[in-house]
Order: sequence, then C-alpha cells, then structure tokens
Amino acid sequence: MRRSFILVAVSLLSLVLLPPFSDQAQLATKKSLTLEAAKKLASVAEAEALKNKWTMVIAILDDGGNLVYLERMDNTQIGSIEVAIQKAKTAISFKRPTKAYEDLVAQGKTDILGVPGVIPIEGGLPLVVDGQYIGAIGVSGGTRQQDGIVAKSAVDAFSAQHHD
Repeated sequence: MRRSFILVAVSLLSLVLLPPFSDQAQLATKKSLTLEAAKKLASVAEAEALKNKWTMVIAILDDGGNLVYLERMDNTQIGSIEVAIQKAKTAISFKRPTKAYEDLVAQGKTDILGVPGVIPIEGGLPLVVDGQYIGAIGVSGGTRQQDGIVAKSAVDAFSAQHHD
C-alpha cells in the first residue's frame, strides 16, 4: 500500500515539475536524398568520365554519411572504391568540398591531416538544396583534378535542377 502511494505521489509530482509536451512542438521538415536522385547524379558523373575516357568510382552518400549508391566503372582500380566513399564522407561530415582541405595542406597547414575523417584530396562535394545539406558525392579513379571535374559536373547538373 505504501509503495503504491509513493508511486502515485512521484507520478503526480513529475507532472507538476516537468513541462508538458506541447502540441506546439514542431518537427523539422528536411529534404532527403532519394535513390533515384543518387542514380541520376551518378549517371551525370559517369557521362562526364566517359566523355573524357576516364574510369571512375562514384559514391553517393546521404546526409548521415551512409552509402546510398556506388558505381565502379569497368576497369577502375578497386582501391578507388573506399577513396570515393571517404571523399564523400568528408564532404558531408564537414559541409565543404574536399579540395578545401587539399588547398590547406598545399599551403603548409598539415595539422588538418590529424583531423579524423578528413581526406584532403579533390573529388568530394556536398549536395545542398535550399540551404540544407542532403548528402555528398565522392569520385576517385583519375587524377585529383579529373575526380573534381567529374564530381562537379554531377553537382552542377543537380544544383541546376534543384535551384541551389
């Protein structure tokens, strides 16, 4: 009996002390990357690579850094798979192109190499729609500049379609 009384008293006290969950509490509305959009991004990147006779790995990640789509073009070295994924992961994790880190290292700011999860090699770009970071693309397989050109072609096409 005493235990029941204590439980009821604690329950009533918690209702008085804790603010009620309001109907006014709003959930955020956010854009998200779909598989269809990821495939279109990869298709544009692949077309750019083929046009230039380059073989590439193209990785598309969502805003949480999770792989949504990966394409390894024929004859692309398997080592580029993880590099492409990590470039995209860097771009979404830090909300900036991987080339920004490459430029810092080129300026002698090598302390950035100690930051976990930073790949300072061009070819990773975040995907932004209406100011929201929804994912990233990472490309690997050619030179740094070639990887950057392929990634940028996809992001430019995507941005033109989504106006951001």
